[in-house]
Amino acid sequence: MDTDIKCLSCGETIRGRKGKKFCDVYCKSSYQYQQKKDKSPDFYSKVDKQLKTNRKLLREYNKAGKSTVRADILLNQGFDPKFFTHYWKNKKGDVYLFVYEFGFIKRQENTRDKFVLIKWQSYMG
Repeated sequence: MDTDIKCLSCGETIRGRKGKKFCDVYCKSSYQYQQKKDKSPDFYSKVDKQLKTNRKLLREYNKAGKSTVRADILLNQGFDPKFFTHYWKNKKGDVYLFVYEFGFIKRQENTRDKFVLIKWQSYMG
C-alpha cells in the first residue's frame, strides 16, 4: 500500500503517516505563507495601511502644531480623507477629523481646496 503522495510545497515524496500533506514543518510554513501572500489583502489590512499613510502625511506636513496645505499635495501622495480614527467639534461647530493625534479639516481659500492641519490638544478631550 505504497502511494506516492507529494508535498504541497516542494513536490517531494512524503514519508510518514497517512494523510500527511507536507514533508516537514518548513514546507508547511512556506506553503501557508505563500497562500496568505497570494490572497488579496483583507479589509482590515487595507484600512490599517491607509490610516498609516494618512498619519505619516499629516505628521510630515504639520511640524508646528497647525498648518495649511493645498489638498492636491496631500491627495497626490496617497492621502484619503475618508479614513480617520475620530473627530472633534470646536465651539464654532467646525468638525475636525483625526488620524490618531493629527487632525484636519477641508477649507476653500481663493478657489483652492486646502486642508488645515492641527495636532490633538488636551483641551479637546
